[in-house]
Amino acid sequence: MPKNKVYIFDTTLRDGEQVPGCKLNTKEKIEIALALEDLGVDIIEAGFPISSPGDFKSVSEIGSVIKNAVICGLSRAVQKDIEVAAEALKTAKRSRIHTGIGTSDFHIRSKFNSTREDILQRAIQCVKWARNFTDDVEFYAEDAGRTDNEYLARVVEAVIAAGATTINIPDTTGYCLPHQYGEKIAYLINNVPNIDKAVISCHCHNDLGLATANSIAGAMNGARQIECTINGLGERAGNTSLEEVVMVIQQHQSLGFYTDIKTQQLNPLSRLVSDTMRMPVQPNKAIVGANAFSHSSGIHQDGFLKDAQTYEIINPEQVGADGSKIVLTARSGRSALAHRFHKLGFMFNRNDIDVLYEQFLKVADRKKEVEDEDLKVLGNQYQAATV
Repeated sequence: MPKNKVYIFDTTLRDGEQVPGCKLNTKEKIEIALALEDLGVDIIEAGFPISSPGDFKSVSEIGSVIKNAVICGLSRAVQKDIEVAAEALKTAKRSRIHTGIGTSDFHIRSKFNSTREDILQRAIQCVKWARNFTDDVEFYAEDAGRTDNEYLARVVEAVIAAGATTINIPDTTGYCLPHQYGEKIAYLINNVPNIDKAVISCHCHNDLGLATANSIAGAMNGARQIECTINGLGERAGNTSLEEVVMVIQQHQSLGFYTDIKTQQLNPLSRLVSDTMRMPVQPNKAIVGANAFSHSSGIHQDGFLKDAQTYEIINPEQVGADGSKIVLTARSGRSALAHRFHKLGFMFNRNDIDVLYEQFLKVADRKKEVEDEDLKVLGNQYQAATV
């Protein structure tokens, strides 16, 4: 395993599908799974097989068509769950069982009415059950973000000894600050004797808007897998956004990491997922939002037109976006207006633009956005009046 590669584990079809209204049928899941594989995702979490016959079928059929990515099925620390997951994954060329249990005192007391020692034994047992079916077993310590580090290290050491090859450290409630999450990963690296026998994975939720920051902090401290979803879909406020972590890694070469993601496919896949799951993407969403490469402020437009890098750190073509956009509003300036007139074929000089700008502002105050048709009317009227 390359030390500087960050493996991308996509859970759009499992955690993302848990969003109300985002239920997919098997055909839709297969279409997205094939697109994820083409994107370069390393592991596709295809579903939770025991949850329903439909999910079992989807995991099985996805496994039969995917050639390169690892197909993963989720389970609880329950023998039947694991057996059903293994059955669904029989069609996959490369399969992984993802099993685990809550490790925070919140979960141990309130969810399981149990003890730390009992949870430790159940964690070991579920990994052993999973190893009966595959040598690729991922263990999740649910609510690891709020789990005592010393106890978490005990659990991690024990499940690795039992055969887990990937250790998922979820910030299930999105509670951690980036430095706290990074320190938690570093603690495990430094205090689990057999940690070199497993890959540490980040699974961060976005309840405080910190999922991407936490995942990157995890990678900076030794994690080499990030669990994420297209468009940041997921329970409550969502999961780490795949497109965000991938572009952070690509833009910050000093981190020394890379992924195998074909970034030019990010926007097309975002639209596919949005349309298929009937979940619109907020316009100001990083990387894939409709406004991610739009400029409407006069100061920004002027700087952008002089040098795109003044206000854009990513070339839209890098992520498959349609291109940068100059949006004309009442906040726009003369540079943007002159630029748009020029694109429409009008060769106005600076004095012309000064006159036209006053007329443009009157239109802009009436409308949210001034369109090309509005400018053509202004341009033609001005030319007719000055002949």
